Amino acid sequence: MEEIRELFEGILKEDFVRAVISGPRTKDGIRKVKVRPLILKGVRLFQFESFTEKQAFHKNLDRSAAVEELAGYADGFRQMQVAVSDADYTVLISKKGKVTVRKKQRRDKAQAADMSHNRQKRYILEEGVCVPFLRDLGVMTEDGKVVKSKRDKFRQINRFLEFIEDVLPRLDRDRELTVLDFGCGKSYLTFAMYHYLHVLKGYDIRIIGLDLKEDVIRHCSSLAERYGYDRLAFLVGDIADYEGVDQVDMVVTLHACDTATDYALAKAIGWNAKVILSVPCCQHEMNGQFSSRSGSGMLAPVMDYGLLRERFAALVTDGLRAKYLESMGYDTQVLEFIDMEHTPKNILLRAVKRAGRTGKASGEDRADTISADIRKCEEFLQAAPTLGRLLSDR
Repeated sequence: MEEIRELFEGILKEDFVRAVISGPRTKDGIRKVKVRPLILKGVRLFQFESFTEKQAFHKNLDRSAAVEELAGYADGFRQMQVAVSDADYTVLISKKGKVTVRKKQRRDKAQAADMSHNRQKRYILEEGVCVPFLRDLGVMTEDGKVVKSKRDKFRQINRFLEFIEDVLPRLDRDRELTVLDFGCGKSYLTFAMYHYLHVLKGYDIRIIGLDLKEDVIRHCSSLAERYGYDRLAFLVGDIADYEGVDQVDMVVTLHACDTATDYALAKAIGWNAKVILSVPCCQHEMNGQFSSRSGSGMLAPVMDYGLLRERFAALVTDGLRAKYLESMGYDTQVLEFIDMEHTPKNILLRAVKRAGRTGKASGEDRADTISADIRKCEEFLQAAPTLGRLLSDR
């Protein structure tokens, strides 16, 4: 809306403090939006925090994009409250689109906005509140303080729960949900999922952790029994051969080595899982295919260097995995799991089963287009990834 656009063109200057957009015209979707300025890597941006009934989303925009974003809210909201250093604005928008702007000068200047990007972080699992499994796994002390040497692990656990929080609307609250964690290992994140989904959020849930190490499974099983987590089970088993369930709602596979990730993804697709969370690891297969091919065409200069070939192979592997998931009806994102300084294995694939297709033909056309693009890429690279073969066998 042009009036709103012109208003914010003038307001989003150095003295802008905050804005709150409220009064949605529909009950579904975003209910409130908060906007504040921040400095990120020396650049002045505007952070938008959007709230639905159960979730919060963030994005940072430059000034011109922020103006367009704010103008776009005019159709869906009734009111905007805006503060600058010396005045407050109230913007009212009628059903017919009439805009009324009221400005009130302030005698005392408003406190400057905190533009620090690194404000005190609020975690899903709060500091100062002892969580039994975090205490026993050495992440927390008895009084809820995070052990200094385990702070990165604490941040990783909370970051992982944020990825789950984003997809909660896709999980059914009216029936028992089944979650499979392939290659669960010491199960920091498996326990975190159970605590978050069942204890904190109240979902009727069954979680199965699967790993090949018998001693690890025994230890995790004893912990689950100690906490009374009766819907959490740990089993010894191989990803490729597991047949213990018929239906799965969410599949998690974290650091499953090399093609074990492919077998887990293929299993998830076969179960028609609504959500897939995967952090791939040790992508050796493609690297071996690159090194065994003669020439490698135009990429030969890159393939001459082992380190570069290894990293390139890992990126190609995960990129193709993401596209295979899209071809099978999933909206797929490639996200940063935790910061690079903590581990190089910091890519997470989050795939959510698409809902509300416009029609079968439309869905098939999209899948065919993606599949054709995958084939072209594989032909160019002379690559034959395991996931492609597994899906083809299906």
